[in-house]
Amino acid sequence: MRYFWTFFWTFILIHMVTYVVSSMIGVGYDFSTANILGIAVTILILIVPALLPNGPVEKTDH
Repeated sequence: MRYFWTFFWTFILIHMVTYVVSSMIGVGYDFSTANILGIAVTILILIVPALLPNGPVEKTDH
């Protein structure tokens, strides 16, 4: 369920960002570009936490 909600909110937010940015630069809104970006950002969001260490850092006193 976590993956679904991550994809859902990322998909909606990327579409909103794509619409606003395309309006600001004066080009037409492209639905397929927003879809590709939404999928790419979702994958990035799901991969980054897997790469980060989740253990505490040891303190080293000098």
